[in-house]
Amino acid sequence: MFFLPYNKNLKEFSRDLRSHSTLSEILLWQKLRASQFRGYAFNRQKPLGNYIVDFYCLKLDLVIEVDGNSHFFEESVVEDQERQKVIERMGVNFLRFSDLEVKRSMPSVLEEIGYFIDDFEKKIS
Repeated sequence: MFFLPYNKNLKEFSRDLRSHSTLSEILLWQKLRASQFRGYAFNRQKPLGNYIVDFYCLKLDLVIEVDGNSHFFEESVVEDQERQKVIERMGVNFLRFSDLEVKRSMPSVLEEIGYFIDDFEKKIS
């Protein structure tokens, strides 16, 4: 596990993002909060380095991003890819879901997160 820098300057912005979450973020948070998904604790709108990620689990070294329509413009795609590369260099894994996937296929989203956890648990056992 790498040391993940915490940018205190992002603390207020992170709080603001939590209070203005998208519907998809709220729906997924209802499944991940309070360690209710297979016992793993997630944070939402977590500052990592100079970025804020939608969901983060320290124990799994996992970021989960929910991408809405604004993430599909060419400029946003490039920014997201660069941001993801920077965070992955910190030793963190990524799962990405579209806004629609979360709204329309929550069981599939949770199943994919579950597959990641299964792989993680196999590696540490």
